[in-house]
Amino acid sequence: MNVFSYRPAPEDLSYTFGGRPAVARIAPGSIVETYTEDCFGGLVTSVGDLPSRVCEFPYLNPVTGPFHVEGAEPGDTLALHFVSIEPARDWAVSATFPHFGALTGTHTTAMLTPPLEELVWRYDIDTAAGVVRYHARRSDFTVELPLDPMHGTVGVAPAASEARMTITPDAHGGNMDTPELRAGVTVYLGVNVEGGLFAIGDGHARQGHGEVCGTAVEAAMNTVVAVELIKGVSTPWPRLEDDGHLMSTGSARPLEDAYRISQHDLVTWTSELTGLDPLDAYQLVSQIGEAPVGNVCDTNYTMVAKLPKSTLGRPDVYESAHDRLRALGRRYLAER
Repeated sequence: MNVFSYRPAPEDLSYTFGGRPAVARIAPGSIVETYTEDCFGGLVTSVGDLPSRVCEFPYLNPVTGPFHVEGAEPGDTLALHFVSIEPARDWAVSATFPHFGALTGTHTTAMLTPPLEELVWRYDIDTAAGVVRYHARRSDFTVELPLDPMHGTVGVAPAASEARMTITPDAHGGNMDTPELRAGVTVYLGVNVEGGLFAIGDGHARQGHGEVCGTAVEAAMNTVVAVELIKGVSTPWPRLEDDGHLMSTGSARPLEDAYRISQHDLVTWTSELTGLDPLDAYQLVSQIGEAPVGNVCDTNYTMVAKLPKSTLGRPDVYESAHDRLRALGRRYLAER
C-alpha cells in the first residue's frame, strides 16, 4: 500500500484552486494522510479573537494542496474517497459577520438595516463522547451536539488557466459546504488540467444544512484520502457516492439555478447509468430524490440532489471506484 503523508506549514496553505504548483505528486491507488486548517487558518482561538482583527482578507478558507495525480488529463475523473476525517484539536470556533450570512444584508442584497454584529463562539470537541459542546454567548445555555466531521471545501484546478478563490464553489468543486461530504464518501471531480491538482480544506466538526450564519463549527482536521484516477470518463459537476446513495451538486446564483444544475446532473446521470429515456429518469428522480442544501451564503450557492442506489438496481458507477476505494480505506485502517 502506497501511503503519502503531508503536513503543510502555514506558508504552504493555498487560497485558490488553480494558479499554484503542486506540493506533491501522487500515484493513483495511493493513500494520502494530511492536515487541514480551519477557515480562519487557526488564528481565531477564543471569543475575543474577532476574525476582522486577527485574519487578513483574502487569506481565509485555506486548503491543503494542490496534489498532482500522475496520469490525470483533461477529460478524466479523479475519485477521492474520504477514509477518515478526525478533529485535530479539542476545540473549534464559529462566528457571525457584518454583511455575511443568509439572514443579513450583504453586498449583493443591499439593505438600510444595521449589519449584524461580529461575534465568535468557541466549541469544545469531545471525540471520545462523540459530541461538540455549544455555549451561548449571552446566557448560560449549553447543549451537546453530535460530532459529524466533514470537509466544506474540496476541488481541482479550473480549466483555461483560471484561478478561483477557495471560498467560491463551481464546476471545479470549491467551498460547497455540504454535510454529505463526510468519511465514507467518494467525491468525483472532473479533471481540467494535467495532474488534476486537487486540494482539501475547511473542516467542520458539524454543520447544519445551508450553513445559515455563514460559518460551521470550524475545525482543523487530520484527514485520510484514498485516490484513484478514472481515465477517459468526464464529470461535468462534482458528484458524491456513499454506500447507499448517488449525489450530484450544483453551484450558482440564484439558489434555484444551483438546484436546477444539481437536479439536471442527477437526472442525466441516472439516464446514462440505467439506459432510461431522459424523461423517464426525470420522472423517477422527481418521486424518490432528495435535495439537501449545501451553502446559501458564499459567492455561489450550492445544492445537492440525492438518490438511493437501490432505486437504480445498484448500477456500475465509475467502474466501481467507490467499492474499491472503500476496501482500500478499510485495509489502511486495519493496518494503521
